[in-house]
Amino acid sequence: MKPKDQTETGGTQPDEAEPDEARAAAASPDAPRSPAPHAAITLTLSLSMLLASLGTSMANIALPRLASAFAAPFAAVQGVVIAYLAALTACVLVAGRLGDRYGLRRMQLLGLFLFALASLCCALAQSLPALIGARALQGLGAAFLFTLSMALARQTAAEARVGRAMGLIGTVSALGTALGPALGGLILPLAGWRGLFWVQVPLALLALVLSLAALPRDRAGAGREGPGLRAVMRASLLPPILLNMTVAAVMMTTLVVGPFYLALGLGLKETAVGLVMAAGPAMSIASGLPSGWLVDALGPGRVMRGGLFLLVLGALLLALAAPLFGVIGYLAAIAVLTPGYQLFQAANNTDALAEVESRLRGTVSGLLGLSRNLGLILGASLMGAVFAAGTGTQDFPHAGAAAVTAGMRLTFLIAAGGMALATLLSVAGPLRARLRAAAGSA
Repeated sequence: MKPKDQTETGGTQPDEAEPDEARAAAASPDAPRSPAPHAAITLTLSLSMLLASLGTSMANIALPRLASAFAAPFAAVQGVVIAYLAALTACVLVAGRLGDRYGLRRMQLLGLFLFALASLCCALAQSLPALIGARALQGLGAAFLFTLSMALARQTAAEARVGRAMGLIGTVSALGTALGPALGGLILPLAGWRGLFWVQVPLALLALVLSLAALPRDRAGAGREGPGLRAVMRASLLPPILLNMTVAAVMMTTLVVGPFYLALGLGLKETAVGLVMAAGPAMSIASGLPSGWLVDALGPGRVMRGGLFLLVLGALLLALAAPLFGVIGYLAAIAVLTPGYQLFQAANNTDALAEVESRLRGTVSGLLGLSRNLGLILGASLMGAVFAAGTGTQDFPHAGAAAVTAGMRLTFLIAAGGMALATLLSVAGPLRARLRAAAGSA
C-alpha cells in the first residue's frame, strides 16, 4: 500500500514553508472540493457582508422617530449612527489581527454572535444611551464581518476565481448599503424603530448557523502568533492601502456634495434628488460581479489602471459636464465613476490579498477596511471643506445656484487631480520594479 503523504498524517508544515501557496491551498482542508460546498460558503459570506452593510445604513431613516421616542435633540440621536461607524472603523484592523491569530472561521463566528446579541440589545433598549451602547457593540461585530468575510472569500476561492469573489463581496456591500434605507422605510411604519433591529436578529442567527455548517475549519497553525503590523506594511502593501483611501474619499465626496448640488444647484425636489442619488448604488450593484470577472480574465494590474482612469474621467465630468448639461451630465458622470470604483475595488483587493501569506490575510483585509473608512471620513470632512470654500459660505441654502455650482466644480477638479496623481503612482511602482529587474539582469 502506498504510504500516505505527510500532510495527511498530521505533519503539516507552516504555510510560509510551502514553495507554492496555490498547491498548499489545494492540499489544505480549507480548499473547496466541489461546487456545492463553495456555493454554501458564498451564500454564508454574502449574508454576513449584507448584515454589516445593512447595519451601516438602515438606522439612518429612524433618526426622526428616535428623536421623538426618547425626547432627545437630533444631535443626540445621531449617536446611534456615529457609534456604529466609529466602532466599525476603530476595530476592523483588530478584527483582522485576531482572525490571523486565532483563526478566520472562529473569529467570523464570534462576529456573528456579537452582531446578533447587539441587535437584540438594540431592539430591547429602554433609553437612548443604552441604544447607542448597543449600536457600538453591533459595530464591533460588523468589523469582524466586513474584514473576515473578505479574507475568507480569498482563502476559499479557487485561484482562477479570486477576482469574482472580490467582485461579489463588493456587490453585496453596495446592495446592503443601498437596501438599508428602503428596507427601513418599509419596516418603520409597520413595526416601529425596534422592528429595524428585531429583523436583524434572525438574519444574524441564520448566518451563524450557515457559517458553522459551511465554513471550512481553521488550519492547524492558525493559533500561532502572526507577524507584527510593521512587517505586514513592509510587504509592498502601502500603495494599495493609500489608493484605497484616496478612492474612498472621492466616492464619499459624491455622497456629500451631490445632494447639495442637485437640490440647490439644479433646483430638484427631494424625491427627484433621491432618485438621482439612487443611480450610483444601482450601478455599483450592477457592475460588481462583471468587475470581478474582468480581474480574473485580464489580471488585477490592468483592471486597476482601467478603473482609476474611469475615476479620473468621472470626477472631471462631474466638474465640467454636470454644470453644462444638468441632470443628464451628472448621471453620465456617475455612470463613468461608479463602474470605475467597482473595477478598482475588485482589482485592488485581489492584488493586495494575492501577494500575502494566508496567515496575514485577516490583517491585510483589516488594513483595507480601515483605509476605506478613513477615506470616507476624509471625503466627508476635507472635501466638504473644499466645497464650502468654493461656494464661499457654510450657509449652503442661501448661497445661490451659481455659487453651489462653482463649489462643486472646484471640489471635483481637485478630486480629479488627486485621482490622477494616484493613477501615476499605481503605474510608477510596477515600472520601477521592472526597471530594477532589467538593471539587475544586465
